[in-house]
Amino acid sequence: METRVHPSAVVDPSAQLGEGVTVGPFAVIGPDVVIGDGCEVGAGAKIEGPTVLGRENRIFSHACIGFEPQDLKFAGEETRLEVGDRNHFREFCTVHRGTGKGGGLTKIGDDSLFMAYTHVAHDCIVGSRVVFANAATLAGHVEVGDDATISAFSSIHQFCRVGRHAYVGGYSVITQDALPFVKTVGAKPACYGLNRIGLERKGFDRETLTELEAAYRLLVRGSRNLASALDALAQLTAPNPAVVDLIEFAESSERGLIRHPPGRKGGQRGG
Repeated sequence: METRVHPSAVVDPSAQLGEGVTVGPFAVIGPDVVIGDGCEVGAGAKIEGPTVLGRENRIFSHACIGFEPQDLKFAGEETRLEVGDRNHFREFCTVHRGTGKGGGLTKIGDDSLFMAYTHVAHDCIVGSRVVFANAATLAGHVEVGDDATISAFSSIHQFCRVGRHAYVGGYSVITQDALPFVKTVGAKPACYGLNRIGLERKGFDRETLTELEAAYRLLVRGSRNLASALDALAQLTAPNPAVVDLIEFAESSERGLIRHPPGRKGGQRGG
């Protein structure tokens, strides 16, 4: 596995390139960058450090990975970006390092697709197998669970969470936590049922989907406030582990939940 660097590329002497790495023309790799085996860095892409990339990631043309955060409080302190394996960062994608006051780390898991013009801001924690469609944007300190999908031109407000297996529809504006396993859509977002197609594709069985649907109805479709809905969910006998995840996510929300169906206002924590 030969490492190949195009003659026009610029690679800092302190950067570490694994076996089989390819670096395209006019790419720039800065100091304190570690790139794992089998990664591809496309033409004109730029990676700054401290950044660690795992194996077999693909950085497409003009993507900017590991840049310093867009935060006025950032004062040049050393912060990091850590990326797992087999992720694809498409053209003009941007991913920024953390901030000192935000924990100092931006972290991305494995096997995810970040389409063109997507943005992951400072101090975000992104799971594995996520899909960001074109121009999907995370503000700082956002958490995105495994297997979530954030559709085109959607934005997630700082300190919000997107649960695992969640589906955020196109052009959505998420200013509270988006429930796991649920479709959340809109500039004034609402819940549109389970992400059933996505869950079926991931191998969720019929029993789990049935139990999730019942829990979803208690949490979203009823007239209960959040505290009452959580009390009702607590009465479930030996709930499915996926239902437990849904309950724990709702209980741990700090910004409040998007939990109202279309056509009804609400969604505030306890509302």
